[in-house]
This record gives sequence, C-alpha cells and structure tokens, in this order.
Amino acid sequence: MATTEPKTAVDMKLEIVVLAVSDVDRAKAFYENLGWRLDADFSHGDDWRVIQFTPPGSGCSIIFGKNVTDAKPGSAQGLYLIVSDIERARDDLLHRGVEVSQVFHDANGVYDGHDEPYLFGRRRVSGADPEHRSYRSYASFRDPDGNGWLFQEVTTRLPGRIDSATTTFASVNDLASALRRAEAAHGLHEKRTGKRDENWPDWYAAYMVAEQSGAQLPQ
Repeated sequence: MATTEPKTAVDMKLEIVVLAVSDVDRAKAFYENLGWRLDADFSHGDDWRVIQFTPPGSGCSIIFGKNVTDAKPGSAQGLYLIVSDIERARDDLLHRGVEVSQVFHDANGVYDGHDEPYLFGRRRVSGADPEHRSYRSYASFRDPDGNGWLFQEVTTRLPGRIDSATTTFASVNDLASALRRAEAAHGLHEKRTGKRDENWPDWYAAYMVAEQSGAQLPQ
C-alpha cells in the first residue's frame, strides 16, 4: 500500500498591504513624515504610479499610487502596528505633528455598538490596560484619506504565536525592552536563590527565547 509523505507547509510571508489614496503626493509626504522607509516610487507616464513604504522593523510594507487599486480612498481600516512601548510610539507621532488618539483599552469585550467596528465593537476606555497586559492597549491615527491605523502594545506573545525555533527582534528598542524584562525577572531569581548568578547571560538568553515562543519562563 502506497504511503504519502507528510506535507510541509510552504512559507507564505505577508509582504504588501495595498492602500487607496486620493492624492498620491500628499500620502507620500504623510508616510515619509512618519519616518517610514521609502522603498520605491515608480511611474509609467501619467497612467500608473506605485509607491512603497515600510514601517520601522516591519516585514510587511504598504503600497499606494495611481491605478494601483479601485478601492475607495480611506477604505482600509484596522491596520495594526505592533509596538513594544505604546506611549513611546504615540509620543513619536505627536512629535512629528501627527494627530493620534489617547492610549485606550477595551472594556473586557463589552459591546455597545458605538465604537469603530475594526476594534471588534468593544467600548474604548481611556488609558492603558490597568494591568499592562500584552495585546490590551491601543492608540489610533489616520492618514489624510482616512485609512485607519492602530498601535497595539505587545510585550509577550501568546503561546503558539511565534516559531519556537527562531528568536528575532524587530528593532533595537524591542531588544532593549526584552533585556529589561529579563533583567527584572533575573533580579527576582537572584533574590530567591540568595546569591549572585554567575551564569546570568545564559539565564537571560533562556528567558528571552521562552518569552518569545510562549514557553514556560525560567524561575
């Protein structure tokens, strides 16, 4: 009887999100002002133009332009930008002159039908999540056409949300934040043991890998 070899999923990396804009140059100036990397600005006469930007630390880019999409300008909503420090991300936009909401969190899934639908219909509550839980704090802003973006603060991934065989950090800030969390946890570890841990580099490394993969954290 013939047997079939187990199939391995082919890597599929989300690379591009297409935005619809009404004024290409205005949109280009807006995303340049955000500090995003300009990857391309190609045109073919007056009939076609495409511009690509990539947010800092992102593996996915956006494109917009002329005759790139027939979607309505401003129709893209709920575009998530994951950050490790939401207050710092918000302050950066304010420094660049971008209008951005106050930090908010949801009211534990309470639905009252009045919020923007891309926030799952949940009621916004002012301020960061009181327990500073990962995935729970947001801030929102829009581009000149109304395409809607959300900052979401993620400091620890849920189990199964990251390849346990790899450890990557999207930016220097993400790595620094992970080191600070490891330092704080290691301080508690040394208090429990009552002595200085000479092997702290290995402990830090094990903690940071476990945190990213969702595995049990070292004690």
